[in-house]
Amino acid sequence: MKIRRGDTVMVIAGKEKGKSGKIERILADKNRVVVEGINMVIRHMRPRPDVRQAGRVQKESPIHLSNVMLLCNKCSKPTRVKATYLEDGKKVRVCLQCRETID
Repeated sequence: MKIRRGDTVMVIAGKEKGKSGKIERILADKNRVVVEGINMVIRHMRPRPDVRQAGRVQKESPIHLSNVMLLCNKCSKPTRVKATYLEDGKKVRVCLQCRETID
């Protein structure tokens, strides 16, 4: 995967198109990510001793990886990512629009 936890991404398809947020969790086996504040759903939680809050709880639902694009730190545009190696052998991600390293 070319995105990591903590990256800022923009939604490019679906009902949340155009919104951006930070990645909270990656579900690699299902090719999905959880982005904070995006794709909110209401869950009805039954009161139990181990549940903090009962009733209607809003939480983020996973969104498919193909529906998000990484936002570049420098140019602030959604971009594709290219992996390159530095002179010291370290692998970094590079923005294809402004050629700036992301890591």
